[in-house]
Amino acid sequence: MIHAAKVQAAGGVRTLGFDASSPLQLSSGETLAPLAVAFESYGALNAERTNAVLVCHGLTTDQFVAGPNPVTGRPAWWPRIVGPGRPIDTNRFYVVCANVLGGAMGTTGPSSSAPDGQPYGLRFPAITLADTVRVQSMLMEALGVESLFLVVGPGFGGMQALQWSSAYPKRVFASIAIAASARQSTQNLALNELGRQAIMADPDWRNGAYLAIGARPTRGLAVARTAAHILGAPASELREKFEAARSSERFAMSAAAEVRASGASFVDRFDANSFLYLTRAMDGFDLAGDFGGALANAFTGGQTRHCVISFNNDQRHPPEESRAIARALLAAGAETASIEIDSPHGHDAHLMEEPAFEAALTGFIDSAASARGLSL
Repeated sequence: MIHAAKVQAAGGVRTLGFDASSPLQLSSGETLAPLAVAFESYGALNAERTNAVLVCHGLTTDQFVAGPNPVTGRPAWWPRIVGPGRPIDTNRFYVVCANVLGGAMGTTGPSSSAPDGQPYGLRFPAITLADTVRVQSMLMEALGVESLFLVVGPGFGGMQALQWSSAYPKRVFASIAIAASARQSTQNLALNELGRQAIMADPDWRNGAYLAIGARPTRGLAVARTAAHILGAPASELREKFEAARSSERFAMSAAAEVRASGASFVDRFDANSFLYLTRAMDGFDLAGDFGGALANAFTGGQTRHCVISFNNDQRHPPEESRAIARALLAAGAETASIEIDSPHGHDAHLMEEPAFEAALTGFIDSAASARGLSL
């Protein structure tokens, strides 16, 4: 039985609190309580409670998927996909997006206050992607949603969607994993480690205790952001940058310039310790490893309908990773659609204007909704 406090709102961030009577059981064996989960919701839950959609966000985004972030002022990160008349239509569906465990926008994480009133910092317990999904499960149950019509997410969010359909197969009717993988590539592991090392090498990191003294390791976090941008950008864009830098005798990937280009607010809005914890959780995700090395075993016996979407110029999660997921799903007997989209935008194509991508989402969602008995 989950005991949740009432929804609270402060500074534009809505949170649902879980007290010590409902501690989060972590994969490490530790428990975490109290626990706050920050979330946004759009649309309305139908009488049958069958139209709920959970959107799982990427590594550095947040719960404000379809509306502006009241804290940072940043616009919604997925307005082309979530909203009235969009592929995830808030006139039809009850859409929930929660800030991930360990995140930097209201859900309990390293920057949250520990029981002693000081920020957790590195005292925050190690977390896994399975822990993240367990928190989302607690939230949905507290919101009165026992069965999800759809779980969907890009990148890190796509990994969560896969974990959901594996851990809770009877609670997920349909799943869409976008530009994701069931295990991090060596390249991703290396660049994430580079980002973490950059943060920890910043003198202002102070062994993770920077918030207690009013400092922030912004330089290290800027380098970590640059490393992430390198993975997300298409090869053609990187080539152009390096060629332009060579001809002008400048550096192609200045960390300060990259942060300015992506919005200087990143180093202010995102907690550096959250970056450490979330990338470690992502790097530790190995769905096949949890099932004897056979990815198909992670989905055996499930009834979830799956859609796996990739982009041809994605360097972070190239199409072959999505194809491997699709093969495993088919081997497990799952109803599966596998779609590769031609796009010049690399990993971030899911954020761009991509008619083929939006059409693929709409087609799969409409088909699944019809099978679920939800009217168009």
